[in-house]
Amino acid sequence: MHRRLTGAFVALSLALSTAAFPQQPQPQAATRYLLAVSEGTSGGTTPQEIIDKYKPLADVMGKVLGAQVVVEPARSFQRLEDGMRAKRYDLAMARPSDYPARGVRDFGFRYVANARPDGNCVFLVPKASTAKNIAELKGRRLILPEKISYMAQFCSAELRDAGFDISKAQYVKEQENVVYQLQNGNADLGGVASYSKALKGIGEAGLRELQRSRPQPYFPLIAGNRITGKQIAELRRELVKLTDKPEGKELAAKLGISGFDDGGEQRLGELLAWLEKK
Repeated sequence: MHRRLTGAFVALSLALSTAAFPQQPQPQAATRYLLAVSEGTSGGTTPQEIIDKYKPLADVMGKVLGAQVVVEPARSFQRLEDGMRAKRYDLAMARPSDYPARGVRDFGFRYVANARPDGNCVFLVPKASTAKNIAELKGRRLILPEKISYMAQFCSAELRDAGFDISKAQYVKEQENVVYQLQNGNADLGGVASYSKALKGIGEAGLRELQRSRPQPYFPLIAGNRITGKQIAELRRELVKLTDKPEGKELAAKLGISGFDDGGEQRLGELLAWLEKK
């Protein structure tokens, strides 16, 4: 009888304890992560083409993270920024690089890796120019891509640091127009992105590369708060060694990059301050 009463008392105590202090639900591992991809203002690419292009990379990420990674094309910069602000994206890979930089600075994302090679502003001059560096062309006619564009800000920051008066620069909508204006003698110095199609055939256009700006991380990948620090480290390691295998080299080539690098975190963190410096 005593044993039965003791057992009943223990059972009652456990029941009361569970009622008073209910067990907290355990967090479940994510079954899906959302990867936003922005290729900037590259025209003519449909959302489905972006999904198909980046799915192999998303699959590599998914194996590391232990969950499906779904590609979502960020077809406008506003959509990309709104999605980062709302923490809707778990991962974002974007160019121009100022958007991932804002994701890190303003919205709590963390750097994972960036594409290789780094990005530069490439300064061009007519072949007949005798200039050996941009400093020799201060006060001459300067032409840059569209004023609001990342590359115009990028080139301007380098020129500003070299003592140029950027307020006198001319701007054109497309980087190809920078080449055209230089080719036709309407400017003495112009800047385009190192990854721009405008650089192809500059020799035939009668131009030459004069100088490159300091390098900045290209096409950075950043991670939101659902991705743990351990997962970021594992993902970074896998991406850096991606091109060690032929299939990884092929994947990178289809993305238009030579691979991934993990050395751009500090520069990405400093990018916006450099661009915005007066």
